[in-house]
Amino acid sequence: MQNETVNSLALEGSVMHNMSIWGLFIEADVIVKLVIFGLLLASFWSWAIIFDKVLRMRRLWARAEEFEESFWSGGSLDDLYDRIDRQPADPMSSLFVSAMREWRRTAARGDLTASPLRDSLQRRIERVMHITLGREMESLERHMIFLASVGSAAPFVGLFGTVWGIKNAFEQIAIQQNTNLAVVAPGIAEALVATALGLLAAIPAVIFYNKLSTDADRIIGGYDSFADEFATILSRQLDS
Repeated sequence: MQNETVNSLALEGSVMHNMSIWGLFIEADVIVKLVIFGLLLASFWSWAIIFDKVLRMRRLWARAEEFEESFWSGGSLDDLYDRIDRQPADPMSSLFVSAMREWRRTAARGDLTASPLRDSLQRRIERVMHITLGREMESLERHMIFLASVGSAAPFVGLFGTVWGIKNAFEQIAIQQNTNLAVVAPGIAEALVATALGLLAAIPAVIFYNKLSTDADRIIGGYDSFADEFATILSRQLDS
């Protein structure tokens, strides 16, 4: 009987809490709710960017290989240009089309064997390919800064939620004047959930940011090499 009285006194003023993830979110402080919601939103958007970039880069690799196979097959460059002029399927095709379009425009205006016209044409071809390459680089790197930001900021946002949840736990101790685990558990649990979500958002963002940045650099390097090779081919044709 005495033990039952002690237990009832220890639990006096305590409230039963739902310790599931959803229950903790519902009962959490508004600041902790905002932290959790923000981290979930950042994680969702990060995964959307990751899937989009991974699929897009795979398509770019496949289409670049397909175009290079056609380009180096030994067929006529004019025929290849006429076939893909209106709808270049990938950035490498866009580089080819932009250079060939400038070539044809200049050829239609005058004799390509004239030295001033030839030098001017080479500079313009290099410029249009550089502009096209820069546009494609910008497209590939779009939204990558978001992954970098989530990877660096999410742990600190989660840490803020952790600190706020622990603060709430200490406030409950002061209000109820009771150090029973049932009093402090909800606040500590909220803090741990915020920490976990911060890591859940940050770790994939960091891993895939590094991977996607490396893949993008490889793709851009391939485009840059093709642009140099094609400019050399056109230069040889001018010289001949």
